[in-house]
Amino acid sequence: MLQHADCLLSTSHGLAMSLVGLPYPDIDPVAFEIPGLGWPIRWYSLAYISGLIAGWRIAIWLSRQPGSAFNEDEANEFPTWVLFGLMLGGRFGYVLFYKPRYYFGEGQWWEVFAVWQGGMSFHGGLLGIMLATYLFARTRKIPVAAMSDLVVLVAPIGLFLGRCANFINGELYGRQTDHWIGMVFPKDPEQWTRHPSQLYEAGLEGVALFTTLWVLRRTVAKKFDHGFLSGAFLIGYGVFRSTAELFRQPDEHLGFIISGLTMGQLLSFPMVLAGAIWIYFVVSKGPVDHEARAAEKAAARKAAADAKDDAKDDEKAQEADDDAGKASEAPDDDDNDRSDART
Repeated sequence: MLQHADCLLSTSHGLAMSLVGLPYPDIDPVAFEIPGLGWPIRWYSLAYISGLIAGWRIAIWLSRQPGSAFNEDEANEFPTWVLFGLMLGGRFGYVLFYKPRYYFGEGQWWEVFAVWQGGMSFHGGLLGIMLATYLFARTRKIPVAAMSDLVVLVAPIGLFLGRCANFINGELYGRQTDHWIGMVFPKDPEQWTRHPSQLYEAGLEGVALFTTLWVLRRTVAKKFDHGFLSGAFLIGYGVFRSTAELFRQPDEHLGFIISGLTMGQLLSFPMVLAGAIWIYFVVSKGPVDHEARAAEKAAARKAAADAKDDAKDDEKAQEADDDAGKASEAPDDDDNDRSDART
């Protein structure tokens, strides 16, 4: 009897939970198909592409602002590096952080590279972008922190679009709730009413973080050396992600890791600590005049370009002198003819 009562109670509770909340807008994950080829283009792919394009255009705009540490040509080159860092880091981060037992055990080795099957990690993507940023800045002789600040200013756009794509896909949904904002997601095998945590993350990691960073850029950050915004991003993302994780359903194959904490929270805590340390070192250097520094760098570049042009001019002049000398040393044809006649 008790077991039967428990079963009825559980069933009635589940039915009540499934009847409460907002209807889920069941949107097709495929945005459109390429005519004539039938290749599906998913909203998730469009989110990545749109984020990169928006970031690229903002980077070009920033390159034209007074005090910019990079020029427009460098802003045009950088997105390609970011794309490779994001894709490789995001995929390998997912493999290593979330499903290492599968990919290095029962799974096939080639599935590590099967990005079309899904599975990208933000924290892994962040590490990949950091490495790409470092390599790009070093090869172009740009301050690494300046390029890092550029990345974090535009990253929330991609985060916002990516979380919206997660919502359209009906994945990474939230925990159970009886609140009116809850939804029943088609991919949920239990069909509970759940928090639309993807939208919470879009609002926090996307809108709120973007607004915070751009306000800081206009106020506090411009007083200090490059890197302040990078530290603020690490703190902001870590706090917002950890907050959103309170409403997000933990990954089924991981669950809660320790003391009720999820993998997303455990990976975010070090970000907050690293961001605080980063900002401390930046602020400890004292105020910096970015426009004066940029003017000095531009003058140095111009001097180097002028020196290079002068060297080319000297080289051309030397070649002309050498050609003239060779011409003067060559025997004249008339002299040769007179010599032959005397002979």
